This record gives sequence, structure tokens and C-alpha cells, in this order.
Amino acid sequence: MPLRSPQFVDISLLLLRLMVGLVFVTSGYRHLKNPEERSKSIGMPKGFTIFLGFGEVAGGLGVAFGVLTQIAALGLILIMGGAIYKKIFAWHTGFWGEKGSGWHYDLMFVLMNLVIAATNGGAYVLMR
Repeated sequence: MPLRSPQFVDISLLLLRLMVGLVFVTSGYRHLKNPEERSKSIGMPKGFTIFLGFGEVAGGLGVAFGVLTQIAALGLILIMGGAIYKKIFAWHTGFWGEKGSGWHYDLMFVLMNLVIAATNGGAYVLMR
């Protein structure tokens, strides 16, 4: 089977969506589980941290299951754009950062979600 076969592409997109979904759902859950502590660690108000948590969980589930995939992926891109902005301009974190905490990680998720949005998640989605 050539690597450019449609089935390989669709399975790859499914695996990408599941990975992105897992990361965002678990991150959002941490925001919702302890919003007071998380709001202090990210330097945002508690209410915004809760909003952010719901956005990450909803976007992660949408991407993972393929429900309104493009909207979910674009929402996650916006969230990561905010994270990159915060890291560059508020925390003055470099691309690599200290101990791997730079904004390179966030940029990878922007690009992964861009691929998901551009392909509408591939063939294995629950809803277009």
C-alpha cells in the first residue's frame, strides 16, 4: 500500500485528531478541576480560566470525534494563538523556552489544527 493512499491519509488524520483531542481535553479538564490554582499559574482571572477550560474540552472533543471539526480546530487555533501571545509578550519566553516550555509546542498545535481544519478531519468523522 503506497503511503499516499486515501486510507493511509484518513487513518493518519484520525490519529492526529485523537492526539490533539486528548491533549486539549486533558488540559481543559485541569483548568476546570482546579480553576483557582490554574488561573494563578497562567496569570488569568478565574472566570476566564473556566471559560478556557470549557473551550479546550469542547474543541478537543469536537476534533477527536469529528463533530463540527473545522470549527473546533479553528477554536483551538485561537486558544493556542492566545497562549503564544502570552508566552512571547507577557512571559518573554523564547521559542524553545526553559525546560522545553517555549512556544514551539503551541505552534505545533496551531499547525496540527490547521491541517485538521483544511482537511475537515478526513473521512472518519461523525459529522461534517
